[in-house]
Amino acid sequence: MTAPRILIVDDHNDVIRLLHSALETLGHELDIVEAPSGEEAQLEATRGRIDLLVVDYRLPGISGVELTEKIRARCPDVKMILVTGMTDKKTREEMRNSGAVATFDKPIPLADFLDVVERSLGLTRTILPPEASEAADAQRQTLAELITNFRKEIQAQAVFLLSDRGRVQVRAGDLPDSSLEVSLLSALMAIYSAGQKISRFIHQDVPASFHIFRGGDQDLIMLPVSASHALFVAGNHIADRDRLLKTMDTLLALRNDVEKGLRLMGVAPSVVVTEREVPREEAIEKEALSSELTNLLVQSKKRKLKPEEVDSFWEKAVEMGVILTDPSTISYDQARQLGLAPDEVKK
Repeated sequence: MTAPRILIVDDHNDVIRLLHSALETLGHELDIVEAPSGEEAQLEATRGRIDLLVVDYRLPGISGVELTEKIRARCPDVKMILVTGMTDKKTREEMRNSGAVATFDKPIPLADFLDVVERSLGLTRTILPPEASEAADAQRQTLAELITNFRKEIQAQAVFLLSDRGRVQVRAGDLPDSSLEVSLLSALMAIYSAGQKISRFIHQDVPASFHIFRGGDQDLIMLPVSASHALFVAGNHIADRDRLLKTMDTLLALRNDVEKGLRLMGVAPSVVVTEREVPREEAIEKEALSSELTNLLVQSKKRKLKPEEVDSFWEKAVEMGVILTDPSTISYDQARQLGLAPDEVKK
């Protein structure tokens, strides 16, 4: 099977390098070609098929939309991702009607970009993979049926069962703009995490909170199922005043059923640990570690840190059990591969 061929077109070399390096971090076999102009992009299209075109909307002499039409004449099945730094209404309208699988503003959110690339090319998803478990397939199917029925009942666009790591465990339906799914789930997990902290402050046995965003393109509702999972619902007018009570009653019933399903899958209900249950010595040490991180960041602005100083800090963090799970962050190695960090820290 031939590797998917991706053509990146932008008149800024730094953007091309960034996207090229980001694509290489996926680990898939990809044929990535580059062009700094529309004319050179058309020439590349004559040398072989193009599976995915990643193009800046504004190019010298030709727009990204016009370029796509020309390349589609030669490669009818080409997928397109548009990127832009423009914000005017006319440009937005043209981009929406272009047939692009996704559009991104600059600076480009790389996690969302890579997720769209994997989905549009039908590649194994590594950015937002499903949480699979063969042993739990039957029960997972039951949860999927519950969520699908709930979605139909309240006429929602999408319903997700999320883990505390921001992974979609079960889903029904799709978001209107799935190209920003990674960023949205990352933001939701930040809210979920904050809710867990508040639950600890008020000593709730089981997290119980509602997060409702009403209006805009759609209404969003998030409800924790336990300290390890949450339900997320998106739909038009599902949080309107005359519908909200029914929506919440139905969602609470779904939460109870989902919690039972998770138990049958072997996912033990998590108990919220209160702040008073954390040993005082451990709390003091973790606070000191947080302070050390702040000092390290301040020092890094004043001078170049030695590699052993950075390694020492993170070794201590691991020993303390500090785990970074924010889906919107990347590792140092990933940053280095993307050209965002030096290969070697020097004095």
